[in-house]
Amino acid sequence: MAVNRQLAVEGGLRAEIVGDLGGAERLVRFSEPIETVLPTIGHVPLPPYIHQQLSDPERYQTVYSREAGSAAAPTAGLHFTPELLDRLRAQGIKFGYVTLHVGLDTFAPVTESKAENHKIHTEWCELPLETADLINKTRQDGGRVIAIGTTSVRTLESAARHSGLGRFPRIAPYSGNTDLFILPGFQFALVDGMVTNFHLPKSTLLMLVSAFAGRERMLETYEFGQSARAIASIRLAMLC
Repeated sequence: MAVNRQLAVEGGLRAEIVGDLGGAERLVRFSEPIETVLPTIGHVPLPPYIHQQLSDPERYQTVYSREAGSAAAPTAGLHFTPELLDRLRAQGIKFGYVTLHVGLDTFAPVTESKAENHKIHTEWCELPLETADLINKTRQDGGRVIAIGTTSVRTLESAARHSGLGRFPRIAPYSGNTDLFILPGFQFALVDGMVTNFHLPKSTLLMLVSAFAGRERMLETYEFGQSARAIASIRLAMLC
């Protein structure tokens, strides 16, 4: 494929494709830093199941989001409001924070006939010392670690793998890239429970949840969800 193709972006900003990384990935060099102009020349990359145009980017953020760098929000966390977090804290539930910069490949379906042959995307994640200490104290006291979303699961289990949690009882802070591909048969070292949404067929996210909950339970859950959705649609049609 030809490279070194120059593109005019906006206001004199220019981009040059300088490398082909394979698949849909390209290496692009800009004529100047782009962080300050991204909000005006770019748009939020929404998952394929969200069809409505996003006029307010803040609607696609969790209430506890902090650092910029992710191509998608951890959608399981969109359901948490400040009021709900306060109610949970009042019940003695503690919160630890992790970071994973979701890449666009998270939306890419698995096209290999054998899932283990799929080249999983690499993402940057971080589990800070404060959260590691909280997790260790929780486990020591007999508590459970509940991950909010598959991105949190991937971060926690990546940190566990890096810490050698099968050999050592304590989780250590971690910061770096992860290429962890969680498929059925994976032995979870840290996550005891998960809050997640429904996921698209053939997605790595659906495979992660299946690895955690079991394939048969997932099939039953999705079948129930589809039936409930159909009933809700009928009720809506009656009201219309």
